[in-house]
Amino acid sequence: METNKENEAKRHTTPLSFGEGQGGEAPSTPLSFGEGQGGEASLTTPSKDGFFGQYGGAYVPEILYKCVHDLQDAYLPIIESDEFKKEYRSLLKDYVGRPSPLYYAKRMSERYGCQLYLKREDLNHTGAHKINNTIGQILLARKMGKKRIIAETGAGQHGVATATVCALFDMECEIYMGKTDVERQHPNVERMKMLGAKVHPVTTGNMTLSDACSAAIRDWCCHPEDTFYIVGSTMGPHPYPDIVAKMQSIISEEIKGQLQEKIGRDYPDYLIACVGGGSNAAGTIYHYVDDDRVKIVLAEAGGHGIDTDYTAATIHCGTEGIIHGARTLVMQTDDGQIKEAFTISAGLDYPGIGPMHAYLAQKGREKVLAINDDEAIYAGYELTRTEGIIPAIESAHAVAALKHLKFNPDDVVVLTVSGRGDKDMNTYLNHKEMAKEYGKF
Repeated sequence: METNKENEAKRHTTPLSFGEGQGGEAPSTPLSFGEGQGGEASLTTPSKDGFFGQYGGAYVPEILYKCVHDLQDAYLPIIESDEFKKEYRSLLKDYVGRPSPLYYAKRMSERYGCQLYLKREDLNHTGAHKINNTIGQILLARKMGKKRIIAETGAGQHGVATATVCALFDMECEIYMGKTDVERQHPNVERMKMLGAKVHPVTTGNMTLSDACSAAIRDWCCHPEDTFYIVGSTMGPHPYPDIVAKMQSIISEEIKGQLQEKIGRDYPDYLIACVGGGSNAAGTIYHYVDDDRVKIVLAEAGGHGIDTDYTAATIHCGTEGIIHGARTLVMQTDDGQIKEAFTISAGLDYPGIGPMHAYLAQKGREKVLAINDDEAIYAGYELTRTEGIIPAIESAHAVAALKHLKFNPDDVVVLTVSGRGDKDMNTYLNHKEMAKEYGKF
Protein backbone atom coordinates (compact mmCIF):
# COMPACT_ATOMS: atom_id res chain seq x y z
CA MET A 1 0.00 0.00 0.00
CA GLU A 2 1.25 3.46 -0.88
CA THR A 3 1.98 5.86 1.94
CA ASN A 4 0.78 9.43 2.18
CA LYS A 5 4.35 10.46 1.41
CA GLU A 6 4.34 8.54 -1.88
CA ASN A 7 0.95 9.93 -2.88
CA GLU A 8 2.12 13.45 -2.06
CA ALA A 9 5.23 12.94 -4.17
CA LYS A 10 3.18 11.73 -7.14
CA ARG A 11 0.91 14.76 -7.00
CA HIS A 12 3.80 17.19 -7.12
CA THR A 13 6.51 15.50 -9.18
CA THR A 14 6.98 13.68 -12.45
CA PRO A 15 9.18 10.61 -12.10
CA LEU A 16 11.67 10.40 -14.95
CA SER A 17 12.99 6.99 -14.18
CA PHE A 18 11.54 5.14 -11.23
CA GLY A 19 10.79 1.47 -11.23
CA GLU A 20 13.31 -1.09 -12.39
CA GLY A 21 16.54 0.59 -11.33
CA GLN A 22 16.61 -0.38 -7.69
CA GLY A 23 17.72 -3.95 -7.85
CA GLY A 24 21.14 -4.08 -9.49
CA GLU A 25 24.42 -2.55 -8.52
CA ALA A 26 26.30 -0.78 -11.27
CA PRO A 27 29.82 -1.15 -12.64
CA SER A 28 33.07 -0.84 -10.78
CA THR A 29 34.48 2.16 -8.95
CA PRO A 30 36.29 4.27 -11.54
CA LEU A 31 39.67 5.78 -10.86
CA SER A 32 38.60 8.77 -12.95
CA PHE A 33 35.13 9.17 -14.44
CA GLY A 34 34.66 5.53 -15.37
CA GLU A 35 38.10 4.22 -16.21
CA GLY A 36 39.97 1.65 -14.27
CA GLN A 37 39.32 -1.35 -12.17
CA GLY A 38 36.62 -3.33 -13.96
CA GLY A 39 34.90 -6.48 -12.80
CA GLU A 40 33.00 -6.21 -9.55
CA ALA A 41 30.01 -3.94 -8.94
CA SER A 42 30.42 -0.66 -7.12
CA LEU A 43 28.38 0.95 -4.37
CA THR A 44 29.28 4.42 -5.66
CA THR A 45 27.84 4.14 -9.18
CA PRO A 46 24.06 4.32 -9.66
CA SER A 47 22.00 2.19 -12.01
CA LYS A 48 21.35 3.69 -15.43
CA ASP A 49 18.10 5.07 -14.01
CA GLY A 50 19.96 6.82 -11.22
CA PHE A 51 19.24 4.55 -8.27
CA PHE A 52 21.42 3.41 -5.39
CA GLY A 53 19.28 0.53 -4.16
CA GLN A 54 15.84 2.09 -3.69
CA TYR A 55 17.26 5.61 -3.32
CA GLY A 56 17.72 8.15 -6.10
CA GLY A 57 15.88 8.62 -9.38
CA ALA A 58 14.59 11.89 -10.81
CA TYR A 59 11.30 13.37 -9.62
CA VAL A 60 10.92 16.76 -11.29
CA PRO A 61 8.18 19.09 -12.51
CA GLU A 62 7.06 18.45 -16.08
CA ILE A 63 8.68 21.67 -17.29
CA LEU A 64 12.12 20.37 -16.25
CA TYR A 65 11.68 16.92 -17.79
CA LYS A 66 13.56 17.79 -20.98
CA CYS A 67 16.36 19.67 -19.14
CA VAL A 68 17.05 16.79 -16.79
CA HIS A 69 16.69 14.14 -19.50
CA ASP A 70 19.11 16.05 -21.77
CA LEU A 71 21.61 16.21 -18.91
CA GLN A 72 21.24 12.50 -18.25
CA ASP A 73 22.07 11.79 -21.90
CA ALA A 74 24.93 14.29 -22.16
CA TYR A 75 26.94 14.14 -18.97
CA LEU A 76 28.86 10.87 -19.28
CA PRO A 77 29.97 11.31 -22.92
CA ILE A 78 31.17 14.83 -22.07
CA ILE A 79 33.01 14.17 -18.80
CA GLU A 80 34.57 10.97 -20.14
CA SER A 81 35.96 12.74 -23.22
CA ASP A 82 39.69 13.40 -23.43
CA GLU A 83 39.04 17.09 -24.13
CA PHE A 84 37.02 17.54 -20.93
CA LYS A 85 39.47 15.60 -18.79
CA LYS A 86 42.43 17.61 -20.07
CA GLU A 87 40.79 20.98 -19.35
CA TYR A 88 39.34 19.86 -16.01
CA ARG A 89 42.64 18.45 -14.73
CA SER A 90 44.55 21.49 -15.92
CA LEU A 91 42.23 23.84 -14.02
CA LEU A 92 42.38 21.69 -10.89
CA LYS A 93 46.17 21.86 -10.96
CA ASP A 94 46.85 25.43 -12.02
CA TYR A 95 43.72 27.28 -10.85
CA VAL A 96 42.45 25.37 -7.82
CA GLY A 97 45.95 24.43 -6.62
CA ARG A 98 45.59 20.67 -6.46
CA PRO A 99 46.70 18.28 -5.19
CA SER A 100 45.63 19.46 -1.75
CA PRO A 101 48.12 18.41 0.97
CA LEU A 102 47.75 15.33 3.13
CA TYR A 103 49.14 16.59 6.43
CA TYR A 104 50.30 14.40 9.32
CA ALA A 105 48.76 15.97 12.45
CA LYS A 106 51.35 14.99 15.03
CA ARG A 107 49.81 16.51 18.17
CA MET A 108 46.28 15.34 17.36
CA SER A 109 47.70 11.89 16.59
CA GLU A 110 49.25 11.76 20.05
CA ARG A 111 46.03 12.98 21.64
CA TYR A 112 43.83 10.35 20.01
CA GLY A 113 46.29 7.44 19.87
CA CYS A 114 46.42 6.96 16.11
CA GLN A 115 48.25 8.15 12.99
CA LEU A 116 46.02 11.04 11.92
CA TYR A 117 46.35 12.66 8.51
CA LEU A 118 44.30 15.68 7.46
CA LYS A 119 43.23 16.03 3.84
CA ARG A 120 43.49 19.81 3.46
CA GLU A 121 40.59 20.80 1.18
CA ASP A 122 40.56 24.06 3.13
CA LEU A 123 43.68 25.09 1.19
CA ASN A 124 41.96 24.99 -2.21
CA HIS A 125 41.23 28.22 -4.06
CA THR A 126 38.00 29.62 -2.49
CA GLY A 127 38.73 27.74 0.75
CA ALA A 128 36.81 24.48 0.42
CA HIS A 129 36.22 21.36 -1.62
CA LYS A 130 33.29 22.92 -3.52
CA ILE A 131 35.49 24.29 -6.31
CA ASN A 132 36.30 20.72 -7.44
CA ASN A 133 32.68 20.34 -8.48
CA THR A 134 31.92 23.80 -9.84
CA ILE A 135 34.91 23.68 -12.19
CA GLY A 136 33.58 20.43 -13.66
CA GLN A 137 29.95 21.49 -13.86
CA ILE A 138 30.62 24.82 -15.55
CA LEU A 139 32.68 23.03 -18.20
CA LEU A 140 29.73 20.68 -18.66
CA ALA A 141 27.31 23.63 -18.90
CA ARG A 142 29.44 25.29 -21.57
CA LYS A 143 29.62 22.07 -23.60
CA MET A 144 25.80 21.92 -23.45
CA GLY A 145 25.48 25.48 -24.70
CA LYS A 146 24.01 27.01 -21.53
CA LYS A 147 24.46 30.74 -20.98
CA ARG A 148 23.23 31.32 -17.42
CA ILE A 149 24.22 29.65 -14.15
CA ILE A 150 22.19 29.31 -10.95
CA ALA A 151 23.09 27.63 -7.68
CA GLU A 152 21.97 27.17 -4.09
CA THR A 153 24.24 27.69 -1.12
CA GLY A 154 24.11 27.25 2.65
CA ALA A 155 27.43 28.15 4.22
CA GLY A 156 28.25 30.15 1.10
CA GLN A 157 31.20 28.00 0.02
CA HIS A 158 29.37 26.50 -2.95
CA GLY A 159 28.01 29.93 -3.81
CA VAL A 160 31.49 31.43 -3.76
CA ALA A 161 32.88 28.53 -5.81
CA THR A 162 30.08 28.93 -8.37
CA ALA A 163 30.52 32.71 -8.55
CA THR A 164 34.26 32.15 -8.97
CA VAL A 165 33.97 29.90 -12.01
CA CYS A 166 31.31 32.15 -13.53
CA ALA A 167 33.72 35.08 -13.24
CA LEU A 168 36.44 32.90 -14.78
CA PHE A 169 34.27 32.03 -17.79
CA ASP A 170 32.30 35.32 -17.99
CA MET A 171 28.89 33.74 -17.39
CA GLU A 172 25.80 35.22 -15.72
CA CYS A 173 25.44 33.91 -12.16
CA GLU A 174 22.59 34.00 -9.66
CA ILE A 175 22.83 32.42 -6.21
CA TYR A 176 19.98 31.51 -3.87
CA MET A 177 20.79 31.61 -0.14
CA GLY A 178 18.48 31.48 2.86
CA LYS A 179 18.12 34.79 4.67
CA THR A 180 19.28 33.16 7.92
CA ASP A 181 22.48 32.04 6.20
CA VAL A 182 22.95 35.43 4.52
CA GLU A 183 23.16 36.90 8.00
CA ARG A 184 25.40 34.27 9.59
CA GLN A 185 27.72 33.89 6.57
CA HIS A 186 28.00 37.55 5.60
CA PRO A 187 31.66 37.47 4.43
CA ASN A 188 30.81 34.84 1.81
CA VAL A 189 27.82 36.89 0.63
CA GLU A 190 30.11 39.84 -0.03
CA ARG A 191 32.63 37.58 -1.78
CA MET A 192 29.90 36.35 -4.15
CA LYS A 193 28.83 39.90 -4.92
CA MET A 194 32.42 41.01 -5.49
CA LEU A 195 32.78 38.14 -7.97
CA GLY A 196 29.79 39.48 -9.91
CA ALA A 197 27.02 37.15 -8.75
CA LYS A 198 23.53 38.29 -7.86
CA VAL A 199 22.60 36.89 -4.43
CA HIS A 200 18.92 36.27 -3.67
CA PRO A 201 18.06 36.01 0.06
CA VAL A 202 15.33 33.38 0.44
CA THR A 203 12.66 34.19 3.02
CA THR A 204 10.49 31.05 2.90
CA GLY A 205 10.57 28.24 5.49
CA ASN A 206 13.35 28.56 8.04
CA MET A 207 15.37 30.49 5.45
CA THR A 208 18.29 28.05 5.20
CA LEU A 209 19.77 25.59 2.70
CA SER A 210 16.67 23.53 1.94
CA ASP A 211 14.71 26.67 1.14
CA ALA A 212 17.54 27.92 -1.06
CA CYS A 213 17.41 24.65 -3.03
CA SER A 214 13.66 25.04 -3.53
CA ALA A 215 14.08 28.61 -4.74
CA ALA A 216 16.80 27.60 -7.21
CA ILE A 217 14.56 24.85 -8.61
CA ARG A 218 11.74 27.38 -9.05
CA ASP A 219 14.12 29.61 -11.00
CA TRP A 220 15.16 26.65 -13.17
CA CYS A 221 11.50 25.94 -13.90
CA CYS A 222 11.14 29.51 -15.23
CA HIS A 223 14.31 29.39 -17.37
CA PRO A 224 14.73 25.79 -18.54
CA GLU A 225 16.24 26.49 -21.95
CA ASP A 226 19.27 28.68 -21.24
CA THR A 227 19.98 27.95 -17.56
CA PHE A 228 22.26 25.34 -16.00
CA TYR A 229 21.76 24.58 -12.30
CA ILE A 230 25.11 23.82 -10.65
CA VAL A 231 24.02 21.62 -7.74
CA GLY A 232 26.49 21.74 -4.88
CA SER A 233 26.08 18.34 -3.27
CA THR A 234 25.29 14.69 -4.00
CA MET A 235 21.55 15.41 -3.89
CA GLY A 236 18.86 16.34 -6.36
CA PRO A 237 17.55 14.41 -9.35
CA HIS A 238 19.71 11.98 -11.31
CA PRO A 239 22.32 12.59 -12.67
CA TYR A 240 23.40 15.24 -10.12
CA PRO A 241 24.37 12.84 -7.29
CA ASP A 242 26.61 10.97 -9.74
CA ILE A 243 28.06 14.12 -11.32
CA VAL A 244 28.99 15.67 -7.98
CA ALA A 245 30.46 12.42 -6.62
CA LYS A 246 32.59 12.01 -9.73
CA MET A 247 33.84 15.60 -9.58
CA GLN A 248 34.72 15.26 -5.89
CA SER A 249 36.35 11.84 -6.36
CA ILE A 250 39.63 13.66 -6.97
CA ILE A 251 39.89 13.80 -3.15
CA SER A 252 40.14 10.04 -2.63
CA GLU A 253 42.16 9.62 -5.80
CA GLU A 254 44.80 11.91 -4.33
CA ILE A 255 44.59 10.26 -0.91
CA LYS A 256 45.55 6.92 -2.49
CA GLY A 257 48.66 8.33 -4.12
CA GLN A 258 49.66 10.44 -1.11
CA LEU A 259 49.32 7.56 1.34
CA GLN A 260 51.39 5.33 -0.94
CA GLU A 261 54.12 7.94 -0.89
CA LYS A 262 53.96 8.61 2.87
CA ILE A 263 53.38 5.18 4.41
CA GLY A 264 54.00 2.69 1.61
CA ARG A 265 50.38 1.61 1.12
CA ASP A 266 47.49 3.34 -0.61
CA TYR A 267 44.69 2.83 1.93
CA PRO A 268 43.97 4.02 5.49
CA ASP A 269 42.31 2.09 8.28
CA TYR A 270 39.70 4.84 8.76
CA LEU A 271 38.23 7.60 6.63
CA ILE A 272 36.34 10.39 8.42
CA ALA A 273 34.33 13.24 6.91
CA CYS A 274 31.34 15.40 7.73
CA VAL A 275 28.11 14.80 5.80
CA GLY A 276 25.18 17.06 5.00
CA GLY A 277 24.09 16.60 1.39
CA GLY A 278 27.26 14.55 1.08
CA SER A 279 29.72 16.02 -1.46
CA ASN A 280 32.99 16.06 0.50
CA ALA A 281 32.09 12.74 2.10
CA ALA A 282 31.46 11.22 -1.33
CA GLY A 283 34.79 12.51 -2.59
CA THR A 284 36.64 11.23 0.48
CA ILE A 285 35.30 7.70 0.25
CA TYR A 286 34.73 7.28 -3.50
CA HIS A 287 37.73 5.08 -4.31
CA TYR A 288 37.53 3.15 -1.03
CA VAL A 289 33.89 2.10 -0.74
CA ASP A 290 34.62 -1.32 -2.23
CA ASP A 291 37.70 -1.82 -0.03
CA ASP A 292 36.62 -3.68 3.11
CA ARG A 293 39.94 -2.88 4.79
CA VAL A 294 38.82 0.74 5.17
CA LYS A 295 36.31 1.77 7.85
CA ILE A 296 34.15 4.74 6.85
CA VAL A 297 32.90 7.12 9.55
CA LEU A 298 30.74 10.13 8.72
CA ALA A 299 29.62 12.91 11.05
CA GLU A 300 26.21 14.48 10.51
CA ALA A 301 24.85 17.49 12.36
CA GLY A 302 23.06 16.52 15.57
CA GLY A 303 22.15 20.11 16.43
CA HIS A 304 20.80 20.10 19.99
CA GLY A 305 20.51 16.29 19.88
CA ILE A 306 18.70 13.62 17.90
CA ASP A 307 16.14 13.27 20.70
CA THR A 308 15.06 16.90 20.21
CA ASP A 309 13.23 18.80 17.48
CA TYR A 310 16.41 20.78 16.81
CA THR A 311 18.57 18.50 14.69
CA ALA A 312 19.78 17.96 11.13
CA ALA A 313 20.74 14.29 11.62
CA THR A 314 18.87 12.88 8.64
CA ILE A 315 20.39 9.41 8.68
CA HIS A 316 19.46 9.04 12.35
CA CYS A 317 16.05 10.71 12.19
CA GLY A 318 14.94 10.53 8.56
CA THR A 319 12.53 8.22 6.78
CA GLU A 320 12.19 7.39 3.11
CA GLY A 321 10.65 10.18 1.05
CA ILE A 322 11.27 12.56 -1.82
CA ILE A 323 13.07 15.88 -1.59
CA HIS A 324 14.41 18.13 -4.34
CA GLY A 325 13.94 15.53 -7.04
CA ALA A 326 15.32 12.39 -5.37
CA ARG A 327 13.99 9.54 -3.27
CA THR A 328 16.14 9.36 -0.16
CA LEU A 329 16.02 9.69 3.61
CA VAL A 330 14.18 12.84 4.63
CA MET A 331 13.32 14.48 7.94
CA GLN A 332 9.55 14.66 7.62
CA THR A 333 6.26 14.42 9.45
CA ASP A 334 4.05 11.33 9.31
CA ASP A 335 2.07 12.89 6.46
CA GLY A 336 5.17 13.69 4.42
CA GLN A 337 5.72 17.35 5.20
CA ILE A 338 9.39 18.34 5.33
CA LYS A 339 10.63 19.23 8.81
CA GLU A 340 12.98 22.13 9.40
CA ALA A 341 16.56 21.05 9.99
CA PHE A 342 18.52 22.71 12.78
CA THR A 343 22.26 22.97 13.31
CA ILE A 344 24.83 25.62 14.09
CA SER A 345 26.48 24.69 10.79
CA ALA A 346 24.95 26.42 7.75
CA GLY A 347 26.51 23.90 5.37
CA LEU A 348 24.97 20.87 7.10
CA ASP A 349 21.54 22.48 7.63
CA TYR A 350 19.62 20.21 5.24
CA PRO A 351 16.68 17.88 6.00
CA GLY A 352 17.78 15.25 3.46
CA ILE A 353 20.84 13.24 2.50
CA GLY A 354 22.34 12.28 -0.83
CA PRO A 355 20.88 8.96 -2.08
CA MET A 356 24.31 7.34 -2.29
CA HIS A 357 24.86 7.94 1.42
CA ALA A 358 21.34 6.80 2.32
CA TYR A 359 22.12 3.54 0.54
CA LEU A 360 25.60 3.08 2.02
CA ALA A 361 24.26 3.73 5.52
CA GLN A 362 21.46 1.22 4.96
CA LYS A 363 24.00 -1.36 3.76
CA GLY A 364 26.13 -0.73 6.85
CA ARG A 365 29.09 0.47 4.80
CA GLU A 366 29.10 3.84 6.52
CA LYS A 367 29.08 4.35 10.28
CA VAL A 368 27.28 7.66 10.84
CA LEU A 369 27.63 9.65 14.06
CA ALA A 370 25.38 12.53 15.10
CA ILE A 371 27.63 15.33 16.37
CA ASN A 372 25.91 18.02 18.43
CA ASP A 373 26.59 21.76 18.12
CA ASP A 374 28.62 22.00 21.32
CA GLU A 375 30.82 19.07 20.30
CA ALA A 376 31.54 20.65 16.92
CA ILE A 377 32.43 24.05 18.34
CA TYR A 378 34.76 22.46 20.90
CA ALA A 379 36.41 20.33 18.21
CA GLY A 380 36.94 23.36 16.00
CA TYR A 381 38.75 25.16 18.79
CA GLU A 382 40.66 22.00 19.66
CA LEU A 383 42.07 21.63 16.15
CA THR A 384 42.87 25.33 16.10
CA ARG A 385 44.85 25.18 19.34
CA THR A 386 46.48 21.82 18.67
CA GLU A 387 47.48 22.09 15.00
CA GLY A 388 47.00 25.78 14.17
CA ILE A 389 44.22 25.01 11.68
CA ILE A 390 40.86 26.77 12.00
CA PRO A 391 38.33 24.46 10.31
CA ALA A 392 34.93 25.32 8.94
CA ILE A 393 32.26 24.36 11.46
CA GLU A 394 31.12 21.69 9.00
CA SER A 395 34.59 20.13 9.11
CA ALA A 396 34.68 20.50 12.90
CA HIS A 397 31.88 17.91 13.06
CA ALA A 398 34.30 15.40 11.52
CA VAL A 399 37.02 16.37 14.01
CA ALA A 400 34.53 15.81 16.85
CA ALA A 401 33.96 12.25 15.64
CA LEU A 402 37.45 11.32 16.84
CA LYS A 403 36.28 11.27 20.47
CA HIS A 404 33.63 8.71 19.62
CA LEU A 405 36.10 6.20 18.19
CA LYS A 406 38.71 3.87 19.71
CA PHE A 407 41.92 3.46 17.73
CA ASN A 408 44.98 1.28 17.84
CA PRO A 409 48.27 3.22 17.91
CA ASP A 410 49.18 2.14 14.38
CA ASP A 411 45.77 2.87 12.83
CA VAL A 412 46.06 5.25 9.90
CA VAL A 413 43.18 7.72 9.97
CA VAL A 414 42.46 10.20 7.17
CA LEU A 415 40.09 13.04 8.06
CA THR A 416 38.95 15.52 5.43
CA VAL A 417 39.03 19.17 6.46
CA SER A 418 36.42 20.19 3.91
CA GLY A 419 36.79 23.96 4.37
CA ARG A 420 38.45 26.72 6.32
CA GLY A 421 36.85 28.55 9.21
CA ASP A 422 37.17 32.17 8.12
CA LYS A 423 33.47 32.32 7.28
CA ASP A 424 32.56 31.00 10.74
CA MET A 425 34.53 33.36 12.95
CA ASN A 426 31.46 35.15 14.29
CA THR A 427 29.80 31.84 15.14
CA TYR A 428 32.94 30.55 16.87
CA LEU A 429 33.32 33.78 18.86
CA ASN A 430 29.64 33.97 19.79
CA HIS A 431 29.76 30.44 21.27
CA LYS A 432 33.02 30.49 23.21
CA GLU A 433 31.23 28.88 26.16
CA MET A 434 30.96 25.68 24.08
CA ALA A 435 34.75 25.72 23.64
CA LYS A 436 35.23 25.29 27.43
CA GLU A 437 38.91 25.79 28.29
CA TYR A 438 39.71 26.99 24.77
CA GLY A 439 37.13 29.77 24.94
CA LYS A 440 38.71 31.65 27.84
CA PHE A 441 40.24 34.57 25.99
